[in-house]
Amino acid sequence: MKFVSAALMLAAALTASAALPATNWLTTVDTTGGGHRIGNPQAKVKLTEFVSYTCPHCGEFAKQGSNAVDLYVASGKVQADVRHVVRDVVDLTAAMATNCGPAAKFPRNHAVMMLSQPKWLPIAEKATAGQKARWNSGSGAARRRAIANDLGFYDIMAPRGYDRPTLDRCLSDEALAKRLADQSAADDAKWNVTSTPTFMLDGVKLAGTWTWGLLQPQLDARL
Repeated sequence: MKFVSAALMLAAALTASAALPATNWLTTVDTTGGGHRIGNPQAKVKLTEFVSYTCPHCGEFAKQGSNAVDLYVASGKVQADVRHVVRDVVDLTAAMATNCGPAAKFPRNHAVMMLSQPKWLPIAEKATAGQKARWNSGSGAARRRAIANDLGFYDIMAPRGYDRPTLDRCLSDEALAKRLADQSAADDAKWNVTSTPTFMLDGVKLAGTWTWGLLQPQLDARL
């Protein structure tokens, strides 16, 4: 009888433990280092990704590997640090859109922008003279609003809970624009980021690695 009682008590304890909410590492975001460190700060492996929103290879990596990286981060074994490479005003506008709102929203904002790249990047690449004129004249806020309108960023961000006035406030934030541009320049000076995507594992830059197929075995070897 005592054995049965002990077994019941153990089962109850396990049930209660399973009911406790696990940490959602995919919404655990630390921005104090200048990028977005997503996941368990005590993770065994630290993955750094330098990414440009206007880089087709970055878009291809997102299509191949973003869900897989999420699984590694969700496990608590990997922390991913996403760092912006701001190459032009379109890059800056996209980065300001993904940085809009609480840091916890950034991972999905980033994923949505990257996975939507096939819709908006061809429009940017074939921009008319009139569009380019709007993108490169007037106030910074006006330029970024024109880009967001022409490339469909308002529609992309709407399902994420951003209406046009909310996104416009973020696109008008000159302090945010300066911070993102300055951080990109600082990262380039520190790590000499010559192409995107560029990856580092535990602070060591990975040569010749720009696809998930090339990154995964190196990540697994660290684990």
